[in-house]
Amino acid sequence: MREFSLPALYEIPADGNLTDIVRRNAAQHPEVAVIARKADGVWQDVSARDFLAEVCSAAKGLIASGVQPGDRVGLMSRTRYEWTLLDFAIWSAGAVTVPVYETSSAEQIRWILGDSGATACVVESAGHTAAVESVREDLPALKNLWQIDAGGVAELERLGQDVSDAAVEERGSIAKADDTATIVYTSGTTGRPKGCVLTHRNFFAECGNVVERLRPLFRTDECSVLLFLPLAHVFGRLVQIAPMMAPIKLGCVPDIRSLTDELAAFRPTLILGVPRVFEKVYNAARARAQADGKGRIFDRAAGTAIAYSRALDSPSGPSLGLRIRHRVFDRLVYGKLRAVLGGRGEYAISGGAPLGERLGHFFRGIGFTVLEGYGLTESCAATAFNPWDRQKIGTVGQPLPGSVVRIADDGEVLLHGEHLFKEYWNNPAATAEVLADGWFHTGDLGTLDEDGYLRITGRKKEIIVTAGGKNVAPAVIEDRVRAHALVAECMVVGDGRPFVAALITLDEEFLGRWCAEHGKPAGSTAAALRDDPDLLAAVQTAVDDGNAAVSKAESVRKFRVLATQFTEESGHLTPSLKLKRNVVTRDYAAEIETLYTT
Repeated sequence: MREFSLPALYEIPADGNLTDIVRRNAAQHPEVAVIARKADGVWQDVSARDFLAEVCSAAKGLIASGVQPGDRVGLMSRTRYEWTLLDFAIWSAGAVTVPVYETSSAEQIRWILGDSGATACVVESAGHTAAVESVREDLPALKNLWQIDAGGVAELERLGQDVSDAAVEERGSIAKADDTATIVYTSGTTGRPKGCVLTHRNFFAECGNVVERLRPLFRTDECSVLLFLPLAHVFGRLVQIAPMMAPIKLGCVPDIRSLTDELAAFRPTLILGVPRVFEKVYNAARARAQADGKGRIFDRAAGTAIAYSRALDSPSGPSLGLRIRHRVFDRLVYGKLRAVLGGRGEYAISGGAPLGERLGHFFRGIGFTVLEGYGLTESCAATAFNPWDRQKIGTVGQPLPGSVVRIADDGEVLLHGEHLFKEYWNNPAATAEVLADGWFHTGDLGTLDEDGYLRITGRKKEIIVTAGGKNVAPAVIEDRVRAHALVAECMVVGDGRPFVAALITLDEEFLGRWCAEHGKPAGSTAAALRDDPDLLAAVQTAVDDGNAAVSKAESVRKFRVLATQFTEESGHLTPSLKLKRNVVTRDYAAEIETLYTT
């Protein structure tokens, strides 16, 4: 199939904007908890009425400080209550939010705030303030800077004491559906980040149709979602806005290292995350079972869960014996795993990278279904996702209702719909390159099945052509290899070379546990173990699993374990954890050469 579409389920208000959401919630669901915040270590609910009042107070401060309609306001912080509060406050002041990753360097801050022409900025910490101040002389438009940790929100409330409610009402009503809501800068895997201009219409089309298609997951006063993704990433914004539209209760976690504790305390019914989160849940559970001498039981339980899930897709369903084994392991293993995820949830939505069929079947088999989706910043997050009632594991689902997915002759995925971005800020040439003939050209390769379910098979610009002329899509192998607990990152190489090879980094969190289980000295580093026969054998199992997904000509014949990590700080990963392939290729040229000369 070359093209598939679904009718829209949500009608976009032509004269509305995203501030309508908080006003409507306060009017229709005044006592419903729409968000929660941490105070003295305890989650406290905030009603729709109270949230609107706090949004208006912060908006008054922005107006009093001179923020004008259409002005860009930077927002640099970890995921926390104040991020969501300020996002809606910026819109209520008639302005445009410009997210900045809280890990951004001074140079990245200079580029984003400078390119967007931000007139004000709110940051989280003293470190962020210092970073902005270090480049402030290059930001002539920047007039105001507030710091959350230094009482920035309270300062805005104080500044706005003399601003009337009517003034906020007027400002908040200026923007219409086709006006800019935010400028989200892409990760910049191949160069400077581009600012994606996303309108209020884009978010209404995206979040409204997601909520309606997944309505059982968004039941008001029953469901809740815990947000731990960075809000500078468009997927994080989807997780913020969709619950507000439903409305259901939203909680924000700034430190993913505390995620397990927060899941237990908040007990969400829905989780939205990236594959690495679900991989770590599985790997950590398996490692704990092995440490307790129950590794064989866990592996049998995992195998049963996967078999049970696969059987659900067959006409006859699970056999009697499989159902019995599944019930036994549900008491012994699966219930404990669901408890780790909060104990109340039955569904999660995963995006950002492929989840993998094995992991998808495992989670559905334990009673926690992970619905995989696909999207880009330019598509305002999800442009396809699996419906809750018609999941096809291994695909990224059907198109967002109201949109179209087309497969071009060369296999590229093309998109059309009201969720697509308006333009790249200050970059008409780049805009024209990807928006041609009314279609957005994603750069990704994919296929559609007879029911309109999309599979992503690779990325056009990442296709490797070996010396023998074989085209290789590296993502297929990399995602499978990276699913192994020992592997942090995998980058396939081989362009113009006689065969395909790979650079692999180790997961430092899991490495210590592996050392203890295999009699290696405590505290052993990747540098010390990169040539260890036992470790190489373990990594080889991961490579073998990756190779099983491709033809022999596409398989990884040699790999090299690196002594260091690919990190954002080292310049090898983007803030959204995508590989900067050109930087890795340059910096590890000697390691790559070794793969082909030894």
